Amino acid sequence: MDGVNPTNVQALVRRTHEERVLAALRERGGLSRSQIAERVGLSRTTLSEITGVLIGRGAIIVTKTDGDVRRGSGRRAELLALDPSSGQFLGVDLGHTRVRMVVADAAHEELASGVATYDASLGWPARRQAAFDLIDAVAVEHGLHFGALQGIAVGVAGPDAGARHAAHEAFAERFDCPVVVDNNTRLAALAEAMTEDTPGDLAYVRLSDGIGGGLVIGGRLVAGGLGAAGEFGHVRVVRGDQPGARCRCGKRGCLETVASLPAVIAAAGVPDAAALAAAVAAGDPDATSAVDTAADALAKVLADAALVLSPARIVIGGSLPRVAPQIVARVAAAVGAELAAVGSGLPDVRAARLDDEDGVRGAIAALYQQSPLLAGYVDPLEPPTTVSRGSARV
Repeated sequence: MDGVNPTNVQALVRRTHEERVLAALRERGGLSRSQIAERVGLSRTTLSEITGVLIGRGAIIVTKTDGDVRRGSGRRAELLALDPSSGQFLGVDLGHTRVRMVVADAAHEELASGVATYDASLGWPARRQAAFDLIDAVAVEHGLHFGALQGIAVGVAGPDAGARHAAHEAFAERFDCPVVVDNNTRLAALAEAMTEDTPGDLAYVRLSDGIGGGLVIGGRLVAGGLGAAGEFGHVRVVRGDQPGARCRCGKRGCLETVASLPAVIAAAGVPDAAALAAAVAAGDPDATSAVDTAADALAKVLADAALVLSPARIVIGGSLPRVAPQIVARVAAAVGAELAAVGSGLPDVRAARLDDEDGVRGAIAALYQQSPLLAGYVDPLEPPTTVSRGSARV
């Protein structure tokens, strides 16, 4: 037991007991304490402590007594149930042009979700306020309360560490609970990895309004020592005499300037994503050329990454591959040719299984500590030893 913190072990045991109690209530509805104790195998003393904590936290409520089904004159037992209006986990994805949120209950079941759009030029303080307004609106619409939140995970678009720090402070102050903040596309990578039967090594890239990515290595989400692992969108792909278009990061010729959805729309000479989809389906040469150029640039970046990391899977998600699904096959062929030339094993290149809610669902997943992908998960903004209410690690 050298090096093991007894407090952490006790917290893990208590969390395990809580999960077993919550699972029993999810499966059976209202149960008395004695019925719960029998189902989960806990002593009445331990169960009384656990249910007391859960009631105090707002995860479960006393619904009624068993007087309507009980025979005899004995003392009526209280029946406990999950609180249907208590949000326990909150996931937020602050993208470039929209915010999404999902709230889940103590049994990890989704209670509600919502989305709000804003202009890409909106500053981070206004984006965070848009998130708060959305959360409040969804709570009112669905009759939810957040007085018992166990944790919040926030995904922030782009590599801006300052934006992530500010988001952490704002959400921790607003809700007074543990907060995880990470890049929203890394959280999407986590959600995508969890769709696998056996999560392992995975490189994920999302092509939407911007381009981001994430890495799952050895079954764990990797942020890197500086917190920017998987930022494929800011790898330069345009070199030589032509510097390329200026990227939002300030450089020129980044992958995002060639293979993001707005870049492909502009190159194809169409007004929007719907028009691009129609042009691609019709075989329009300008649209086809724009998609092929994006695919070839992306394939070069991913092939280089695969040579270094050797992931078992490469997953391509976001709005662009939904508009132009052939991009996945072209990338797969190009990556395969590049790696075959050096005798490397070939990764499985596939389209993402999740949609635009992947980041926010990954945020929710980041709060479920029983996930093997989150064993030892540490937010890159905080020291590894920091664990407290309002901290960036859960």
